[in-house]
Order: sequence, then C-alpha cells, then structure tokens
Amino acid sequence: MSAAPVLSEPMLETIEAKPVQSQRDIQILYGLASLFMFSVLAFGGRERWPLFILQAGTGVLFAIWSLDQVRSPRIDVRWNPLFAPMLAFATVLLIQLIPGVSAYWHTTYAQLLQFISYGLVCFLLIQTLTRNRHIRKLGTGLTIFGVAVAFFAVLQNLSSPDKLFWLQASRFGGRVYGPYINHNHYAGLMEMLVPIPLVFAFSRFAHQRERWIAASAAAFMAATIFLSGSRGGMVAFVAEIAVFVFFVFRERQQKNMAVLLSTFLIILLGVIAWSGGHEVKQRITTLAVTKQPDLSSDIRLQIDRDTFNMVRQRPLLGWGDGTFADVYPHFRTFYTDSLVNAAHNDYLQVLAETGLLGFAIVVWFLIAAIRPALRKAQKWTSNLNGAVSLAALLGITGILVHSFVDFNLQIPANAALFYSLCTLAAMEPRFSTHRREHRQPQPEAPVEEPQPLSL
Repeated sequence: MSAAPVLSEPMLETIEAKPVQSQRDIQILYGLASLFMFSVLAFGGRERWPLFILQAGTGVLFAIWSLDQVRSPRIDVRWNPLFAPMLAFATVLLIQLIPGVSAYWHTTYAQLLQFISYGLVCFLLIQTLTRNRHIRKLGTGLTIFGVAVAFFAVLQNLSSPDKLFWLQASRFGGRVYGPYINHNHYAGLMEMLVPIPLVFAFSRFAHQRERWIAASAAAFMAATIFLSGSRGGMVAFVAEIAVFVFFVFRERQQKNMAVLLSTFLIILLGVIAWSGGHEVKQRITTLAVTKQPDLSSDIRLQIDRDTFNMVRQRPLLGWGDGTFADVYPHFRTFYTDSLVNAAHNDYLQVLAETGLLGFAIVVWFLIAAIRPALRKAQKWTSNLNGAVSLAALLGITGILVHSFVDFNLQIPANAALFYSLCTLAAMEPRFSTHRREHRQPQPEAPVEEPQPLSL
C-alpha cells in the first residue's frame, strides 16, 4: 500500500498563507468600506468625533496589515503611481508646519493628519484589493449603500426636509439633503457612486436580470442628484453622462446599448417627475447668472476674486492647508452676515492654501490618475480592469466639474471616496477577465481564481 504524500514545511506554509491572507484582505476592505459608510451617515464626517473615528480607524487597519506583513515570510508591498504625488503633497504640508509659514499652525497640522488618513485608505486599498471577488463585493456593497442613502434622502425630503435624520436641525443653516448638511455635498457623493452600477449594467459581466437591476439602481441614485436641487451636481452629472455616452457608442453593439441607455434615462426622468419635478425645474431655471436667487450663488464670483488676492500675496507655499476660513476675512471686499468658510471652488482653495507648489502637485496627481484610466478603459465592456477604470473615471469627472463651484473635497467622506476612485483609476491591471470563477479541484492547489464584478 502506497504511503500518503508528505508536503514539506515551506509548501504547507504557502498553501495555508494564501487563504489566510485573502481572508485578511477582505476583512480590511470591509473595514475601509465601513469607515466610509459611517462617515457618510455622520453628516459627511465633518464633525470632530466622526473625523477622529475615521483617522483612528484607518490607523488601526494599517496596524493590522503591518502586523500581518511582519508575521508573513515575505513582506509584499504594492506600488501605485499616485503614491509619489501624495508623498510630495504631504511634504508640502510638513514644510508649512515650519514656524511662520502657515497662518494657523494647528489647523494645518490637523489637515496633515487628515491627509495621512486618506493616504492610508489608498495604500490599504492597493494592498488588499487583489481578487475579482473583492471588487465584486466592494461594488455590490457600495451600490446597495448608495441606493439606501438615496431612498432615505427622498423620504426625509418629503417628510422633514429641514432636519437631519428627522431629529436635528442644522446648526449652520444650508439646505439639508439626506445625511448631509449641504445638498451640494450629497450630490457630490452620488456623482461618485452612480457610475459603479451604471458601468456594470452596460458591461458584459452582467447577466440580463443583473443588468436591469444595476441600471435601475443607477437611475434612482442619479435622480436624487436632481431632487437635491444642487445645480453644480446637475451639471457635473451631465458631464459624466457625456463622457459615458462617448465610451458607449465606441462599442460595436450600439443598438443594445442604446436601448439600455434609453431605459436608464426614462427611469431617471420618471423618478424625478414623481418625486419633485416642479422643484427641479425651478432650480434648473436658476442656472442663468441673472436668475440666481440665493446669496451664496451671488457672491461666489466675488469670493473667487478675493481668493486670487490671497494667492498674489503668498504665491509659492500659500497660507497653510485648512486656513482659508481664518485668512479670508482679511481679504473680503463685500459685506455679508454669512460665514464664508470655504472658497466654493476647490481649485482656488488649494491654490490659496498650498500655493503654486501644492497646486502643481495636485495637477501631477490628477494626470497620474486619469492617464492610466483612459488607457485601460478602451476595452471596458469585456475587461474588468477597464470597467473598474471607467467607473472611477466617471466619478472623478463629476467631482472635477463640480469642484469649480463647490468644495466637495473639503468633506471627509467625499474626499476619501474621491481619493479611492483615483487610486483605482491609476492601479495596474490585476483582475481576471473571465465571466465566471473556475476553482481548481486539486486540494493541493487551493488558489482561488478572481471573480468578475457582480451584483
């Protein structure tokens, strides 16, 4: 009788390490997703206590990953093209902490800690998002969460539009929508979440029922952008759709895609008409400069001019990251009883707070994210790497357009999602293009093939 095969100790370590490592990766991804969802529900993470939880949570997850690496036979660290500009930007913030550079040292130090937490999110995402089933679960979870938040926002707006979670009135004024104090920031969130089910619905990774469910989810989430009344969000979403239509009609099967796209738009318009079509129409009519009804819209151009004066006085390193609210009153040229705590233009605010040096690094960061995404997205319908890149690219497009008239990137939850999308856009191809996962039957090779994105 033949003896049972004996596996050597190194071979046993390899076989046992892969499932354990995969399990740890998915746990860290769950942790990152949970922190993001918590930050959204905690008013976008702007309060001090959710901000602390976000920073502490990312630190704990990084410590867990680091401990696993120390215990493993070989340390495995994956690089991403965005790490270099992010490290360069962190260096600028460190320079601003030199006495006399930042106008308010404590605020810049707090911004540095927050930026480090964004960096840890991106770093952990690259290290742990390695298999198809990981991206499938992440995409499914974010879609379900987005639909739930959109449904909650509609119910709250119909029943108690001035209170957060039907209980608390905003201390800062503004127009509440969903869990956000400012409806524009809710729109920014949905601009980044809608492309996830939208791209999946049009790709070849979705079956018939999944396709229509994903398209309906995307349409419902997109409709709430219009129902929120955010004009910047409306323009940004139209820009996203324009980019998406360009990619759709580059494919050969244009007829089937045209039918699905028409259905998506019909559902979108139906939800808008059912929930608040008249109000949306009123908000759209105020897009003209001469019809802007609220003070915050009337003074944005004046804030922009004043911000340029801030840049002229400190052009190289700026006034210090996060110091706009403290410095701006010295440059304000008009009277208002409203608190101007942001530039309502993320580009100008970065320029004023970090100077030309920081702004140049931001441009470097965006180029490093968008160029690989455009290259991978050429085969987005049949290649999972391309589909992920296109979804990320659409979300990035929406925020970049919206940032001309608002400050979504000053909201921690939105900023964390934006940095994550940029990281996915720049990530090297690592996902399988098979429609279904095939497992190896041999017990001695339990290596799991990646799965496609699936809802």
